[in-house]
Amino acid sequence: MTEATPEATSTAGTDTRPIGVLIAAMGGEGGGVLRQWLVDAAMAHGFAVQSTSIPGVAQRTGATTYYVEIQPTKDGGEQARPVMSLYPLAGSVDIMVASELIESARAMQNGFVTPNCTTLIASTHRVYAVAERTAMGDGRFDGERVVKAAENLAQQSILFDMEAMAKEHGSVINSVLLGAIAGTNRLPIPPEGFEAAIRDTGRAVEANLNAFRAGFAAVERGDPAALIPDSDLKRPWRPDPPMVEQLQYRVREEFPGPARAILREGVNRLFEYQNKGYAELYLQRLTRIDRAERDAGGHGDLVREAGRYLSLWMSYEDVIRVAQAKLRPERQARVRAEVGAKPGEPVRIREYLKPGLDEATALLPGWMARPILAAADKAGLRDRLNIGMTITSTALWGHFLLRLLSSLRPLRPMGHRYHSEQLLIDQWIGNIATAASLDLGLAAEVAACQRLLKGYGQTQRHGWDSFSGIMATLATPALQGDMSPAAAGQAIALARDAALADPEGAALQSVLETEKTSDLAAE
Repeated sequence: MTEATPEATSTAGTDTRPIGVLIAAMGGEGGGVLRQWLVDAAMAHGFAVQSTSIPGVAQRTGATTYYVEIQPTKDGGEQARPVMSLYPLAGSVDIMVASELIESARAMQNGFVTPNCTTLIASTHRVYAVAERTAMGDGRFDGERVVKAAENLAQQSILFDMEAMAKEHGSVINSVLLGAIAGTNRLPIPPEGFEAAIRDTGRAVEANLNAFRAGFAAVERGDPAALIPDSDLKRPWRPDPPMVEQLQYRVREEFPGPARAILREGVNRLFEYQNKGYAELYLQRLTRIDRAERDAGGHGDLVREAGRYLSLWMSYEDVIRVAQAKLRPERQARVRAEVGAKPGEPVRIREYLKPGLDEATALLPGWMARPILAAADKAGLRDRLNIGMTITSTALWGHFLLRLLSSLRPLRPMGHRYHSEQLLIDQWIGNIATAASLDLGLAAEVAACQRLLKGYGQTQRHGWDSFSGIMATLATPALQGDMSPAAAGQAIALARDAALADPEGAALQSVLETEKTSDLAAE
């Protein structure tokens, strides 16, 4: 969509280059309204202005972009119609606005942020992209790298959590972005002009004005309380549950400093997942790793990483865990905030579930679960016995069903999967401890292989196949002295990355076959 003002453009001067403003915003963030505010404010001051919008695709696979060019009128003399571009050109964008941190990275990658002219304005909060959510491992992009790139590539970078500021003032992020644009003083429009444009819309005027003024003050005055980069990396402090205070004391007294923050979160996670005894088992397992690392001259890095991965493995996903997660008050509060629900306004949450045979047999005793799974495998039905369900968790029946599933937590230790997982975990812990006596780098790579294990059903089995293949082909020979520990560590890292990059497993098989060939050649 393109808008122009013939009256303004017919009197605009050509002695200066138009000021280009490029906006990248996702659905529901008011990017179109932000563009209109800029256009209205420029028109009200008699400037030539032209804007173009390019629709994006669904939510986090891309953003809708809006490009605005503004050229002040020439004082006195004969005026000529300016020539304006419908699309931004790399290297000539004066103000780049991104409503989310990784959207600013897209802009930098596409050349729209340059040291010669670009002021980059971006919110540091995160809305994870599809590629991040679907990655087999931790697919999140490194926010700190984006911040550093902005500091190097932009003439001026303005990064802070604008989403949080908007919520604080009961508004949407577009009003804070407008305030940040005004605060840079890059546009020849006073703050009052933008405020008038907000008032003219007649929608949520007071909330938008308050958020605009907050964004303006944060940038124009350099408010140190607001301009905190990469706020997504910070986590709110949570008090320890009273029943685990003794375990937290053990973490402080028995484990090295670099590992304490991770281990504290692991204790809380496993207490919530099962009980205090399960959290104690977590620390008992890590004590073995800590002892092996100390004997090898380490300083806590290994036990920190092992603690991270162990907490994830011990809190494996099952129907009880899913029910627990869906009932958490924090989740329901987040959903209400995302849809903009007002206090007291009802919100219906529909849950889409598809449990299969693995989930159904996870809580059965092993003597019952094993023959059922074996028969299903033989008949080729294991991955086909799935039941699609839709539950309204905010309704009485749906909430009761989730509560019932969550209440089965005491039965989890009696189930087939619980016993299977604990045996595998203990074997993995033993491999890490043995590897630490040979090489701490090798031990860290063995620990990191837990990243391959996630989910349930076919996803979980595929991850286990990759995990066991790497252990058998690379880790075990190194632990038995048949392979150099340093070389094995590098090979394990390469194989793990291949498995995470290719869900089908072809890349991993290629790496493992290469390693087997190399071993045979060495013999």
